[in-house]
Parts: sequence; structure tokens; C-alpha cells
Amino acid sequence: MYSIRNATEEDIPGILQIEREAISPPWTHGTLLSEIYREDSFFAITEHGALPLTAHEPQLSGFVILRQMGDEGELLQIAVDKAMRRRGAADALIVAALLYAGDNALKSVFLEVRKSNEAAIALYKKHGFESVRTRKDYYINPVEDAAVMARDL
Repeated sequence: MYSIRNATEEDIPGILQIEREAISPPWTHGTLLSEIYREDSFFAITEHGALPLTAHEPQLSGFVILRQMGDEGELLQIAVDKAMRRRGAADALIVAALLYAGDNALKSVFLEVRKSNEAAIALYKKHGFESVRTRKDYYINPVEDAAVMARDL
């Protein structure tokens, strides 16, 4: 089971670690820090392992960043720790971001994803996103096209 909460400055080292494994190129500490304090941004993390009667601290499993742009939202980043993938953390993060978008009267959410990232594309489709166009050479390291996906709310 996962709990979701707003990201804090103390979460940035863990977020950077997840980012280095999942996102190319990763954002910087300063960029993530500024995103935490943006009024138009939903920056949340999910944690696992927090059990009520144990001494174990919850562990950062993943994060999501969604930014409001007028009446739309852009899913800027979503990533899950390699060891926690395919266990529902990404689903929980997407649901939280979509709930935030709905609560803030956004009409749609869009995102870019590497065309070769079949697992991510399948995840987005599961949550109602559809491919709407391609952005040529959008990604670097390696250079690759992006599929632009969108979902109406």
C-alpha cells in the first residue's frame, strides 16, 4: 500500500536518485526545489513500507510533477524506484495527479513520452491517455521522438 503526500525539500535527494535511473537528462536539485514552491504545480511522492506497529520509516517509492498551464495540466515527470516498479506506485501517482487536475478545474492533461517506452505508454493508456501527435527528436541521450498523449477530464 502506498501513501501519497506533497514533496518537501528533504525528499529531493531520494527524488534525484530515482531520477538518475529513470529520466534522461535528470533535473537538477535547484529545478526540483523551485518546483516544490510553485503555486501552479502538483509535486507529490509516494512512500511504501510504513507499518503502524513497526520502527521502519517509509521509503520513497516514486514521484510525480504536474503543472497547471491555463485550463490544462502537463505531466512533467513521473518516475518510480527501479525496485518498486510494477507494484502499483505509478498507478497511485497518476491517480493522485488526475484528482489534483480535476479538483483544480483543469479540462485536460497532456504529457510527452519516449516512443520506445512501451511500459509507460501502456500505463498512460490504462489511465485514459491517447496518443495525439509526435514530437520529432524531442529527447536527447539518446535522441528519440516523443509521443504526445492527452486525456480529457
